[in-house]
Amino acid sequence: MIYLDSFAFPDDERETSYIMGVKRTCYASFYPFKILSRRRFERIDFEPVTILYGGNGTGKSTALHVIAEKAGLAREAPYNRTSFFEDYVGLCRMELRQSIPEGSCIITSDDVFDHMLSLRELNEGIDRRREDVFDEYLENRHAQFQLSSMEDYDQLKKVVRARKRTQSRYVKEELGMNVRTFSNGESAFQYFTNRITEDRLYLLDEPENSLSPGRQMELCQFLSDSARFMGCQFVISTHSPFLLSMKGAKIYDLDSDPVDVKKWTELGNVRAYYEFFKSHQREFE
Repeated sequence: MIYLDSFAFPDDERETSYIMGVKRTCYASFYPFKILSRRRFERIDFEPVTILYGGNGTGKSTALHVIAEKAGLAREAPYNRTSFFEDYVGLCRMELRQSIPEGSCIITSDDVFDHMLSLRELNEGIDRRREDVFDEYLENRHAQFQLSSMEDYDQLKKVVRARKRTQSRYVKEELGMNVRTFSNGESAFQYFTNRITEDRLYLLDEPENSLSPGRQMELCQFLSDSARFMGCQFVISTHSPFLLSMKGAKIYDLDSDPVDVKKWTELGNVRAYYEFFKSHQREFE
């Protein structure tokens, strides 16, 4: 599915004209001006999966956030905007093939990190509560308790339950499911699979962060299936070779000057992996 059809960033001439017209001179930076135009990145024509590839500082995330702002996409984690961000977005042009569905959003590595921090905080709360439940179990199991009134009924139930159960079972029933059963990578992967639903536009900023190679391959398959069968469109910034290998993805190489569409096997990062493993080929045989 294609919702975003094309997106045009201002060229160097338009950016220079804007900057020259700004009378305020106390700014050391006009970010995001002069970031994407350095390598003449002026237009994106989208496919169901479009990938922005490049090294650090090439503007992958900048482009993604500009598109998200222009498209009015929902976001959770705040973005470090500057005084010139809205003016820059205003100079961009966006063409839609069809209206962007409600619920479409941008998902950044900060969103995933905040999710994992929330899980950690919940786990720490469970850990503190676990010690109390240990003590409660021992106290109830060995209590010399007699029911004297109906007000003691709840306590009686705890005593009976403690005497009928092992310590581990008692603690598990009191605490419920311990979310620590998932690693950071597993939690990050589940964040994407739970957040992404059918018929939406998603912008993903380096979703491979926190994911092992195996999980990156699983995410690649999940995103591919979501684009093929669930009516989703993805714009992804990444340098993960596993995501770059996604079948049918259109890849813009921001390391090129000018920025150009490339095959994933032509990209510098992927070639570096290829040459490394090729040089160690005998060790795998």
